Amino acid sequence: MTGLPWDASYHDGPAPWDVGGPQPAMVRLVSAGGLAGPVLDAGCGTGENALLVASQGLSVLGVDVAETAVAMARAKAADRGIDVEFAVADALDLGHLGRRFKTVLDSGLFHTFDSKERPGYLASLATVTEQHGTLYVLCFSDDGPDTGPHPVSQEELRGAFIPGTGWTVIAVEPDRVQTTFHEDAGAPAWLATIKRT
Repeated sequence: MTGLPWDASYHDGPAPWDVGGPQPAMVRLVSAGGLAGPVLDAGCGTGENALLVASQGLSVLGVDVAETAVAMARAKAADRGIDVEFAVADALDLGHLGRRFKTVLDSGLFHTFDSKERPGYLASLATVTEQHGTLYVLCFSDDGPDTGPHPVSQEELRGAFIPGTGWTVIAVEPDRVQTTFHEDAGAPAWLATIKRT
């Protein structure tokens, strides 16, 4: 998918996934000290998760295909005086970054890809994730009422990271994703911890 449809999401007020702060699941990961730099935030949107991580002193690059979102993220970083890098990039072609990361965050991106696109996305992630690096995936779950769009079953999530692809699923835990169209409790989600082997 090109950047234009995603970019349009930011033109008339906040996008549904732009909740004005980092996702609570990401806040917990940072608080638990589960991240090591450098960190890549894939599909960073307007940058709230990347800004949170960078505020802890870690080196962070946030990338998104939507130019408007990246511009908004850069403006937030400047306003808050936080040292963080943002760039326009396609998550299906991360190799062009020419960099590698110890931690990769995917907050709300995985579930936007269908089953045919996921192998390409995982291959793209593999080009930028250091060996033994950690990928955290927060995506909509199909488990429970009031699910978000494009919910993913735990089996689908685990099945995407099949043996032999260079990834090992360490854990998949129930969580929540905050959106502008769900109540304060958010939508059912999975938080997966996945290692690059």
